Amino acid sequence: MRLLLNAGRLAEANTLFEQVVSRGPTSADRWGRSYLLVHRATMAWRLRRIPLALELAAEGWTEMDSERPTGVLASRALGQLGYLLEGIGHRRAALDMVRLALHVAREAGDPSALAQCLQRLGGTLNFRAVDGTPVNAHEIFGEARQHLGEGLTLVGKDDVSYWPLLGAYSRSLAGTGDLELAARHATEVLAHGLEVDDLWTVAVGNWVLGCVHSGLGELVQARTLASRAVNAANKINDNSLLLRFSLDLADICASMEDEVGEAAALRCSVAASRIATETLQEGLGQALEQRRLAVQAQKLAMAAQEAAARDPLTGLANRLGLERSAQQLLEGTASKGKVPWLVLVDVDWFKDVNDDAGHAAGDAALREIARLLRRECRSGDLVARWAGDEFVVLLGDAGPGTDVGPAVAERIRAAVDQHDWRIVLGTARRPTVSIGVAGGPAKLDQLFAAADIALYRAKRQGRNRVEVHETMARLGELSES
Repeated sequence: MRLLLNAGRLAEANTLFEQVVSRGPTSADRWGRSYLLVHRATMAWRLRRIPLALELAAEGWTEMDSERPTGVLASRALGQLGYLLEGIGHRRAALDMVRLALHVAREAGDPSALAQCLQRLGGTLNFRAVDGTPVNAHEIFGEARQHLGEGLTLVGKDDVSYWPLLGAYSRSLAGTGDLELAARHATEVLAHGLEVDDLWTVAVGNWVLGCVHSGLGELVQARTLASRAVNAANKINDNSLLLRFSLDLADICASMEDEVGEAAALRCSVAASRIATETLQEGLGQALEQRRLAVQAQKLAMAAQEAAARDPLTGLANRLGLERSAQQLLEGTASKGKVPWLVLVDVDWFKDVNDDAGHAAGDAALREIARLLRRECRSGDLVARWAGDEFVVLLGDAGPGTDVGPAVAERIRAAVDQHDWRIVLGTARRPTVSIGVAGGPAKLDQLFAAADIALYRAKRQGRNRVEVHETMARLGELSES
C-alpha cells in the first residue's frame, strides 16, 4: 500500500487497502497489533478515509497504553503514530511520540528500527524549524541534522529508511547553511525517486533543491522545483508534505512578485489546511460521541447501582442500600459527637392481612407503611425495607437528647395505628407495628442485634408497642456525657 501510494497509484492502493483491512490485524503480539493498526490508520488517512483513519489510530493508541513500550515493534508503532499525529495536526503529541519511539528503539538495539525512528524525529524537527522563528531555526535544524546523520550511518541504500533519511538530512543541511552538500544529496534523492517511481522521494528531492536555490537567490529555479514538489505531494495525497511545500512555494512566488503563482500556491495550501481541519473536526466529533456514550454508560451504571440498592415495591433502600450507606451515616454522626439510633419496625399480623385481603392488598399496605415512615422521619434519616414486613430506620444526627430514637419510634407506631386503612384494606384486619429501638456508639450489626432483641420483647408483650434496648441506650447516654 505504501509503495502504491508513494507512486501516486491511489485507486490500486485503495483496492488493496480494502482487502487488507477486512481481515483485521493478525499479530498476536500487543505491539505488533498496535503497529498494524496505526500503519493502517496512516494509509486510511492518506486515502482520505478520515473517520476510519481516526478509529484505527485510536484503537492502536489504546493498545499502547496497557504496558511499558519495549522492543522493535513498540518503537515502530510509536514512530508511526507520531508521524500520523504530525500529519493530522496534533503536533505537540507527535513530537513527544517520536522522541519516545527513538528512546525505545535505542533500548531495542535494532539498527533498522533505530534508523527509522531517527528519520521520523529528524523530519519532524525539520518541519518545526521551518515553521518556527528564524532565531531558533538554525538550532533546530542542527539537532535534526545530528539525528539524521546518525541514522545514515546505521543502514545502507537497500534499507527502507535510507532515502527518507537522506532527503531529510539534505533539508537540515540546507537549514544549517551547507547548501552545496544539501544540493548534492537532494539531487541523489531525486534521481533515486525518479528511477523507482517513488513520488514521495521525488517530492522531497525537489523541495530541498527548491530551498537550496531559494537560499542562493535563484528564485526562478526555486519556483520550478518547488512547483514540482507540490505537484508530486498532491498526487500521493500526503497532506503534511503538500501543506509545507505549498507554503514554501507561496513564499518564493511572493519574493518574485509573482502574484498569480503565489495565489495558486496559497489555494493549494488552503486546500491542504482544509483537509487537516476536517480531520481535526472529525476527531472532535468522534471524541464528543465517545464522551456522550461514556456519560450514558456512566448514567446507566449509576442507575443500575441505584436500582440494586432500592426495594422495587416501596421505593425505600433495600438491605444492600442500607449496608452501603450506613457506615457513612454512622461515621458522620460520630464525627459530630452525636449518638445514632436504629429503629427496627415489624408489621403485626401481616400474614393475616395477606390472608384476609390478598397479596396485592398486602403489597399496598407495605407501600403505605413505607410512606408513613418517610413522613415521620427527616430527609437525612436512612429508611429501608429490611426484608418482608420488616423496616429499618437509622437516625443519624439525632441531636443531644437521649430519647430521640424512642420518640421517633413512638411517632411511627402511632401513625400506623391511627391511619385510616379502609381505602387500602377495606374491612380486612388493619395492621399495627411493633418496634425495637437501640442507640449508642456502635456498628450497624451491633445496633441491629440490640434493636432485634427489643423488637421481640415488644412482640411478646402484646405487639403494637415500642421497646428500647436498655444496654445500648445507656451506652448512648454515657457517650453523650
